[in-house]
Amino acid sequence: MSKRIDVKDLNVFYGDFLAVQDVNMVIEPRAVTALIGPSGCGKSTFLRTLNRMHEVIPGARVEGHALMDGQDLYGDDVDPVEVRRQVGMVFQRPNPFPTMSIADNVLAGVKLNNKRMSKSDQEALVERALRGANLWEEVKDRLDRPGSSISGGQQQRLCIARAIAVQPQVLLMDEPCSALDPISTLAIEDLIAELKSEYTIVIVTHNMQQAARVSDTTGFFNIAGTGKPGRLIEMDATEQMFAAPKNKATEDYISGRFG
Repeated sequence: MSKRIDVKDLNVFYGDFLAVQDVNMVIEPRAVTALIGPSGCGKSTFLRTLNRMHEVIPGARVEGHALMDGQDLYGDDVDPVEVRRQVGMVFQRPNPFPTMSIADNVLAGVKLNNKRMSKSDQEALVERALRGANLWEEVKDRLDRPGSSISGGQQQRLCIARAIAVQPQVLLMDEPCSALDPISTLAIEDLIAELKSEYTIVIVTHNMQQAARVSDTTGFFNIAGTGKPGRLIEMDATEQMFAAPKNKATEDYISGRFG
């Protein structure tokens, strides 16, 4: 059961510096939301607030609310570790644990959550997660090889398998294709299209064509100048955003006139 996220009046700080200001948005379940905008406008920072990864940075904090099906992720009684279990994250560069086998990479998050599993249950979970990441057929005969022994595109799908193995509700992806070649990028985009039937997906991308291809909704972040906070300028159905954005800055960015 994937979750809807309601972000209300969210401000993100690094110490005294306001990095992202006044974000209000609805992230729909079982859909892909793309976040676009120039570098340094707070997209990735905002993304990390959705699974409380932001606050692992010393001095970082969040004001405002992010409600997942009505429960505030920043509520006093909410365990950040549990938030991160429900909201998985895939990073820009594939980061499998290099000394661990492919199979152990998939199981890493599950073992962190202290789940004791029989060998047969572990094997079933490895197969299910790798099939979910469209990787099983490519690696099923070498599950005991290191996670670093496969190609970059396969490593990124391995990271997605690792994220979905713990059965999260939401998947956050921070430029998941920026380090990949076009064929691997296409594989990840196809995978995102399949995964959205089960997950709420939020993807940060600098690739306009990718946002247009994979997302249902697009949000445009921008920044007024160096040292100013990033803000959500406009958010709408992707087709609408790319065909007829309401804001001039959005139109300029999408058409490549700046950024």
